Amino acid sequence: MAIERVNPASLARPAGFSHAVVGRGTTVFLAGQTGMDAEGAIVPGGVVAQFEQALANLLTALDAAGGTPGNLASVTIYIVDMDEYRARAREIGAVWRRLAGGDYPAMAGIGVPRLWDADALVELQGHAVL
Repeated sequence: MAIERVNPASLARPAGFSHAVVGRGTTVFLAGQTGMDAEGAIVPGGVVAQFEQALANLLTALDAAGGTPGNLASVTIYIVDMDEYRARAREIGAVWRRLAGGDYPAMAGIGVPRLWDADALVELQGHAVL
């Protein structure tokens, strides 16, 4: 496999991410994806619904490039309301596991004042190794 997840015992046990990911193969750079539907509108329903749509969009782009969720090496999540995101973390984690499985890439969550799409609450950007 092109991806090896590395979680040293000397670091705190990761939950919902891997500390490091080693990739060998073709790199796929995935553009930031918001909770935008195919018609170009941000989906209603709050941060969990938007996270689900954004992740589905990211995985659709990855699939079109020949990859699967297991090929994700890193994902950055840009978050407009960090308190709301953290309050809904269990639901967001369930969405991740349902769509992408239980193997986690190296991840970061970054609070931002707003995103390109003014109604967007989250944006996911990633790298994969095929």
